[in-house]
Amino acid sequence: MNDRYDVVIAGAGPAGAQCARDIAARGYDVVVLETEAEDEFPRQSNKSTAGTFHSMMSAFGIPDDVVMQYTDSVVLESPTEHYVRDQPGAVLEFADFKRYLVADGRETGAEYRFDARVTAPIMEGGEIAGVRYNGDEEVYGDIVIDATGPSAPLAKKLDVVDLKRENHAIGIEYEFEGIDIDRPGFADLRDAMMLRLDHEIAPGGYSWIFHTGEDTAKVGLCYIQNEHHSRYAKDGHTIDDYMEHWLETDPRFSEAEKIAGKQHRGSAHIQKPGQLHTDRFMAIGDTVPTVDPLWGEGINKCMQSGRVAAMAADSCLKHDDIEPTAENLAVYDTLWHRDVAPNVDNRLLMTRLLYLAPNERYDKLMRDLERLDDDTLAKANKGNFRAIARLLELEDAPLLVQLAKQHLDLDLRSLV
Repeated sequence: MNDRYDVVIAGAGPAGAQCARDIAARGYDVVVLETEAEDEFPRQSNKSTAGTFHSMMSAFGIPDDVVMQYTDSVVLESPTEHYVRDQPGAVLEFADFKRYLVADGRETGAEYRFDARVTAPIMEGGEIAGVRYNGDEEVYGDIVIDATGPSAPLAKKLDVVDLKRENHAIGIEYEFEGIDIDRPGFADLRDAMMLRLDHEIAPGGYSWIFHTGEDTAKVGLCYIQNEHHSRYAKDGHTIDDYMEHWLETDPRFSEAEKIAGKQHRGSAHIQKPGQLHTDRFMAIGDTVPTVDPLWGEGINKCMQSGRVAAMAADSCLKHDDIEPTAENLAVYDTLWHRDVAPNVDNRLLMTRLLYLAPNERYDKLMRDLERLDDDTLAKANKGNFRAIARLLELEDAPLLVQLAKQHLDLDLRSLV
């Protein structure tokens, strides 16, 4: 095996694999180090709901054969209300999707090493020069990229990321058959991706049903383990307890059965990234973190972060006289904030406000969504304060005061 490449990537998730596809397509030598064994991949890392939209499918050339079900709408539910919006999307078979990215990257010229657990950066002259994996094995690169997710063995040791415990979100998902997809009294979930705001089911978070055809669906919930969760949580309840509670109390699941071998657990951090790169190094995907804070969409965001990192790498590698210093890789930071996660501050504030609200306000929110026009809703979703204000009422003043206090506390903690 070679021991020197233009780019070394740790992690074969959507971010790392897409970055490798783009870098190899530009003619550079790239190797991806993946912890899992190839014959089991991705058994350990098959942790995404895999709901996405056509913009991702077309932008990254994803084939139809990794799609479980194309959807026509997004449904938002509260305890007693719901809102339906026409929005074409796709629910992917996440394992097939990840295997496709690897196979396509290899055809383009990327090299993959499985059973390769990254442990530490190799430093020379104060800069990263390569990666140590499996204890004593080494590989070197002009640029190193960490795409390992929250474990972040390289980014943490380079002080590029500082993932906070209070921003740690956990999730659980099962695939079911026998679900009553069009149950009277509920929204029709045929060909739909549904997100539910209900603290009885997911305190300080949300739950979901993603239709995957006929009477089957992906069903899960997640929440951030912070004060929003503690505010509404039941003493001693685990995420499994909340899932069982939902399954026992929602009539749509009365005849449902879990599909064997289709259980997934995952985690991510919902916070604003600080540093994204340093000399000869970039962090991408959930290492940063990149997941959308409001609705948890991660696939498109991770793929985009891999793509803009490939652009930044190319901007240095194509010139013999330009070193990939932090200054010269700064285009990654610029593209990340412009194209991957614009208005990230506003969307984080929206997320905190949303999960502070009680169930009664969620019911009112569904009615508010019905009265506003599509343009206003689109602007609010992008973090436009004027549009967000149209969703607020006088009764929300106490929530805004609590949000301001929490925001101040977070700022003060960051200074300590």
